[in-house]
Amino acid sequence: MSNDMTLKSIEINGFKSFGKKSELIFNSAITSIVGPNGSGKSNVAEAFRFVLGEQSMKSMRSKRGEDLIWGGSPQLVRGNRAGVKVVFDNTRRLIDLDFTEVVIERIVYRDGQNEYLLNGSVVRLKDVIRLLAGANIGGSGYQIISQGEADRILNASPRERREMVEDALGLKLYQHKKLESERKLEETKQNVDKTKSLRRELAPHINFLRLQVEKIEKARELRDELSVRLNDYLAREHAYITQEDARLAQEEAHVKSQVAHTDTQIQTLTQNVTGIQEPHHQDQLQAFERDVQTARADVARLERELGRAEGALQVTRVTVEQSVGAPVVRTFAREVDSTIEEAERSNTIEEVRTVLGRARNHISHFLSGLSGAAPETSHESQQQVDALLHSLSGAQERERIAHEALEMERSRHVTIRESVNESERARITLESELRTLRGSLASIVQARVYMATLRSRFEDEVREGIALIGANIHAWDQIEIPDGALSEDRTVQDKRRRDMERLKIKIEEAGIGNSDEIIREFKQTKERDEFLARELIDLESSIESLLKIIADLEATIDEKFTEGLTHINTALHMFFTQLFSGGSASMTIEKPRRRHVERDLDADEVDTDTDSVEEEEVQPGLAISVSLPRKKVSGLEILSGGERALTSIALIFAMSQVNPPPFIILDETDAALDEANSKRYADMIRELGKRSQLIVITHNRATMAAANELYGVTMSQDGVSKLLSVKLEEATKVAK
Repeated sequence: MSNDMTLKSIEINGFKSFGKKSELIFNSAITSIVGPNGSGKSNVAEAFRFVLGEQSMKSMRSKRGEDLIWGGSPQLVRGNRAGVKVVFDNTRRLIDLDFTEVVIERIVYRDGQNEYLLNGSVVRLKDVIRLLAGANIGGSGYQIISQGEADRILNASPRERREMVEDALGLKLYQHKKLESERKLEETKQNVDKTKSLRRELAPHINFLRLQVEKIEKARELRDELSVRLNDYLAREHAYITQEDARLAQEEAHVKSQVAHTDTQIQTLTQNVTGIQEPHHQDQLQAFERDVQTARADVARLERELGRAEGALQVTRVTVEQSVGAPVVRTFAREVDSTIEEAERSNTIEEVRTVLGRARNHISHFLSGLSGAAPETSHESQQQVDALLHSLSGAQERERIAHEALEMERSRHVTIRESVNESERARITLESELRTLRGSLASIVQARVYMATLRSRFEDEVREGIALIGANIHAWDQIEIPDGALSEDRTVQDKRRRDMERLKIKIEEAGIGNSDEIIREFKQTKERDEFLARELIDLESSIESLLKIIADLEATIDEKFTEGLTHINTALHMFFTQLFSGGSASMTIEKPRRRHVERDLDADEVDTDTDSVEEEEVQPGLAISVSLPRKKVSGLEILSGGERALTSIALIFAMSQVNPPPFIILDETDAALDEANSKRYADMIRELGKRSQLIVITHNRATMAAANELYGVTMSQDGVSKLLSVKLEEATKVAK
C-alpha cells in the first residue's frame, strides 16, 4: 500500500518546538500522531499548513513570522530560521511536473522574509499554490483540520462555507483561473481606459495636423508651379552666368595680355629714349665745340704772331749768325721742326695744343739762352715766318677738321632728337592706349564681380529652392537650356525672378515651408491613432474573450459545484445517519441576493452626481439544515457541543468522499466524542483511509487502533519536541 502513498515524508527543522531537525516518514494509509498535551504534536499539522503556503499567522497560532522559529532554551540556542520540507511521490504524475518525486520547501527568516523552493529551485508562492491546487492539495480549508476547528464549517458564514466546499470539490484551480482572468480583465479595462485617454489626447493634435496638411495640399499646386518656374529660371540664370563669366574671363585674359604687351612696349621706348639721351652725347657735342673754338684761337694767335714776324723781317737785317752760333741755331731749328711734324700728325685739338705748348717751351728756352739782345738776322726771321706760316696752315687744317666733326656731331644730335621726339610721341600714344585698356580691364573686373554677385545670389536661390521644394530643385541642371536664354534681355529674367518671389511669399503664407515634417508627423500621429484604435478593438475583443472565459469558468464552477453538492449531500446523509443512528442533514444553496455599491463616474460621463449607486449580485452561500432523531426542533443552534462535533465530522468526511484529496490531516477532531461515537469515528477513519492518506493527531484509543503507524511526540527538559515511531502491525506481531 505504501506504493500508493502520495505523501512520503515531512522534515521539520527549527519550526516552533522542533528546535532540531525531525523527520516523519509516511508508509501507511493511516498514521497517528500521539503525545501528551504541550508536547508539540499539533505543531506537525501547523508545519503542513506552513509548507503548503498558509499566509495567516492566526491559523498557525502566531502573530509574526519570527514566532514560527525556534525561540531557544537554556540548553539549545534559538534558531535564525525555520524550515519545513515535504516530499511527494509523483509516480502517478498527480502533480503536474515531470519528476517522480516532488520536494517543496518553505523557509522563514528572523526578518520575516520567506523563501519557497521547488526541487531545490527558488519559486514564487503563487507557483506553489497553483501547482498544488492542480493536485487538489491545499494548506487550508477542509484538508487540514486543526484542533478546535472541527466545527469551523458549522460556524463559518454561508459564503465561507461555499468556498470550503468549492475547495473540497477541487474547484480551487478554476477559482484561480477565474481570479487570474478577472485580474487580466481589470488590467485590460485599465488599458482600454488608457488607450481611450491617449486617443482623446491625440485627437486635437490630429485635427490640428489635418488642417495643416490640408493647407499643404492646397499649396501643392503652388509648389509645383514654383518648381517648374524655378527650374526654368535657374537653368537660364546658370547658363547666362556661366557663358557671361566665361566670356568676361576670356576678354579679361585678352585685355591683360594687351596691357602687358603695351606696358612692355612703353618700357622699351622709355629705355631707348633714355639710352639716346645719355649725358655723354651732349658732352661729346660740347667737346667738339670746344675743339673748334680752340683751333680758331690757335689760328688767330698764329696769324698775329705771323704778322709780327713778317714786320720784324722787314726792319731787321741783322743775322742771327752774328750773335748766335750756327750749331745752336741748327739744333733749335731741328727741335721746332720735329715738334711741328708731331703737331701735323695729331688727330685732336688737345694733342695739337699739347705739341704747340712744347714748341713754345723750346722757343722760350732758345731765346733765354741768347747772350745779350742782339737783333735777329734776316735769315732767322725768314725761318720764323716760314715756321709760323707752316704752323698756321696746320692750325687752319685742324680748325677745318674740328668744324667738320662739329657739324657731323650736330647733324647726328638732330637725328637723335628727332628719334627721341618720335619715340615720345609713340610712348604717349601707347600710354593713352594703356589707359584705355586698363579702363576696359577695370570694367571687365567689375563685371566679373557682378557675375560673382549673381552667382552667389543664384546659389542662395538654389538653397532657398531646396528649402521650399526639396531635392527636386536639382532638376534644373538636367534640363535643356531654353531657346534664347543666352540672348534675351536681362529685364525679362528679372521679371521672372520677381514673379517667383511673389509665388514664394504665397507658399510661405500657405505653410509649405516645413511640409515634409508636418506630413510625416501627421502620418505618424495618424498611424499611432490607428494603432491605438486597433489596440482598442483588440482590448475590447480581449474583454469579451475574458468575460466569456469568466462566464465559462463560472458556469463550470456552478455545474461542478451543483453536481458535487449533490454527492456531498448524499454522503453527508449517510455519515450523519451513521453517527446519529438516524436523522438527516443537508446543505442547500441560498437564494441569490443583491447589494448596493457605489462607483465613481468617468470624466466623460454626464451626470449631475459625482457618484453613482448600482446593484451588484452577491454569489449565494450554503446553508446547513439538520434534523436529529427523536427531536422535533431542527437547526444548528439546537445542537450540543458533542452533536456539533459529530455533525462537523460528518460534513468533513462527506466532502472528502466526493473529490478525495491525496491526504487529510485531522488534529484532535475526535476530542469531544464519547466512547461509542469514538468507535463509529474510528470505523469512518478506516473507510476514509481507503481513498485518502490520513495523518490523525489524537488522544483517542479507538482512533489510534485504526492507524497502521504511530508516531509519539515527547518533549524533554530542553523544550525540544522529539519523535518516536512505532508500526502497530509489527508491534502486534511481536506481542503475539
